[in-house]
Amino acid sequence: MKTIRWGILGAAKFAREHMGPAIHAAHGAELAALATSDPAKAEGFRAFCPALRLHDSYEALLADPGIDAVYIPLPNHLHVEWTLKALRAGKHVLTEKPIALKAEEIDAIIAERDRTGLLAAEAYMIVHHPQWQRAKEWLQAGEIGTLRHVDAAFSFNLTDAGNIRNRPETGGGSLRDIGVYTFGSARFVTGAEAVAMEARVVRENGIDTYALVFGTMAGNGRAFTYHSTTSMRLYNRQVVTFQGDRGMIRLEGGPFNANVNDMAEVELHVQGNRVTVDRFPAAPQYRLQVEAFGRSIRDGAPWPCPLEFVRGTQRMMDMAYEGAVEI
Repeated sequence: MKTIRWGILGAAKFAREHMGPAIHAAHGAELAALATSDPAKAEGFRAFCPALRLHDSYEALLADPGIDAVYIPLPNHLHVEWTLKALRAGKHVLTEKPIALKAEEIDAIIAERDRTGLLAAEAYMIVHHPQWQRAKEWLQAGEIGTLRHVDAAFSFNLTDAGNIRNRPETGGGSLRDIGVYTFGSARFVTGAEAVAMEARVVRENGIDTYALVFGTMAGNGRAFTYHSTTSMRLYNRQVVTFQGDRGMIRLEGGPFNANVNDMAEVELHVQGNRVTVDRFPAAPQYRLQVEAFGRSIRDGAPWPCPLEFVRGTQRMMDMAYEGAVEI
């Protein structure tokens, strides 16, 4: 299989503006079909992919023999259902984050992945970006000495009450929407797991609009403290810091939305006030994700964040919710 033929379930804005163009531009990929019951919603996709086939239902796209892989950008509460349906239809599947709302829900996806031998993955694009790979390299090389603390923040101000992120029935909330970034990025770089987590949350209409999470993580025989702030009611902010006894790694400005809010860059601070800054002005993380997915299918290349990793991030989120105190 030289070219992976992709279909998209649903004409989501994110798919139209980011993942659709990324699939279309990726080496070894072809954006072949879209499933939507509203043909008007397909026009934004056909603007960059005129030959796109249109299916009027998700089931019809999954039954299309001309589709090898499916991208799922549906609301959070539908991710498990349609990921399983895609696998059972014989399709590789890339599902938006979070792939599930509880860690144990991922077990069924792992079982179906193993039964079918297909690739099932969460669309965690940041691990394909060189700024995060560089941060991991520096940490593993001991550039900051012994890791003692990690803190992360991700916030934006979402006032649209009808947005699915603001609705409990669609799996909304700041932790589910962006906690996957503050939690998952710390786990990716450090290789550590959550040991104990507490949270303080502000809720509106059944969802957390602000969450302060703190606790302990451990890995490679070492423990460190962890602190995360997520909010859908604060001004835009993205920053992650890994602090050791001999230095610090910091990603600020655009660690999650690379080159949107600010330049994608990672800083290494070491003793003597020496700072190394690596900048990445044009790394296309969504396209890199699609190309990595294709290599995993064609060549068996390791996927950087398999479902077992995803389950660990979701478990951390579950721990935060279980230990949450409303303020």
